[in-house]
Amino acid sequence: MGRMSPAPAAPPSEAAASRPRPGASAWLRRAWEFLLFLPVWLAAAVLGRLPRRAARAAGYFLAGAFYLLHRRLIHVGRRNLQFAFPERSEAWRRAQLRRLYRHLGRQLAEFCRFPRDRRERLPEWFATEGLEHFLAARERGRGVLILTAHLGGWEISSFAHSLQGYPIKFIVRPLDNRYLDHMVNRYRGLHGNRSITKRDFARPLLEAMAANETVGILLDQNSAPPQGIFVPFFGLAACTATGLARIAQRTGAAVVPGFCVWEEARRKYVLHFEPALPLARSGGEDEDTRANTAQYTAVIERWVRRYPDQWLWVHRRWKTRPAGEPALY
Repeated sequence: MGRMSPAPAAPPSEAAASRPRPGASAWLRRAWEFLLFLPVWLAAAVLGRLPRRAARAAGYFLAGAFYLLHRRLIHVGRRNLQFAFPERSEAWRRAQLRRLYRHLGRQLAEFCRFPRDRRERLPEWFATEGLEHFLAARERGRGVLILTAHLGGWEISSFAHSLQGYPIKFIVRPLDNRYLDHMVNRYRGLHGNRSITKRDFARPLLEAMAANETVGILLDQNSAPPQGIFVPFFGLAACTATGLARIAQRTGAAVVPGFCVWEEARRKYVLHFEPALPLARSGGEDEDTRANTAQYTAVIERWVRRYPDQWLWVHRRWKTRPAGEPALY
């Protein structure tokens, strides 16, 4: 049999008509997202061009305004501080929350300045302690998982680490606004950092460990079964994602605590690395996962207790409850 002749091409008008067109609602949604993004982009551009001291002052003002206006988050923060520090006075807890917003304002200013930051000026506002622990973990050749949290300057740590020549990958949930998500990830990746989407992180994470790469994981947010299990956090059962423990158990990757905090005495952000944590290996996968996840959460709690004014208390960390327990918020 001879070759079949191709079907005649549709006229341009018919081809255009056959293509699916986005609905009006999709266009309106994108337009609305762009309108919401514009003032954020403008504010970031202005902050990014200011001198560091002026940018921080503007960041303090913006964070303070948000503190006064967003009362629901303040309520969550106060509840969390009551759970974590029941022995402290209400005045002390309010002070921690106000200082948290000051830290957030400072980090906002630094984030907006990322495009201007250069390695030679880094020691003026950033330092690293315990880098030898990170380097020793990398020498093992099985990948490095940085255990960290929404504490101090978590955005600053990965950026400054990459600026020093150690780019990492990190797991993130894409922001709802696509324009803002693109801008944020562009800033994060200026010196080689790359994001891994939280929805499908397992395969890229395994590939990164096989290539002896470094991945940062924020392990301090509420999760839900079956991805999460309950482990103690400030004496309360907190549903915590098990992905970090399972990847470490499967690959033998080193789990290195790394926390970036603002140290007032030095007037700098300091990224602290600790030695790689021992990996529980009892032979029972679920038991090891629970033991390792509890260990990682205990490390985070230790750092939060050390810097209680720098953790993100406005997140509903204890939202998911064990069966039969009442809601806390």
